[in-house]
Amino acid sequence: MERKDRPVPDLVIDARDMEPPEPFVATLDALDTMDHKHTLLLIINREPHPLYRALHNKGYAYQTDITPDYTFEILIWRK
Repeated sequence: MERKDRPVPDLVIDARDMEPPEPFVATLDALDTMDHKHTLLLIINREPHPLYRALHNKGYAYQTDITPDYTFEILIWRK
């Protein structure tokens, strides 16, 4: 899912087939193990509002893009 207007992520989690709260847990677990310089791309078929709050509280920033098929691609990095 490389896009020309953003960097290539270091890790991708495709959560389109996961049921809640699996995407939330998988994302936070991955961020806990990643180097602070790395980025993570979460691909999901719904907007994860609870995750946004957790990211903010843990010091992460994110950029959400919506594809034409309404897939949410959320690039996450340490502030």
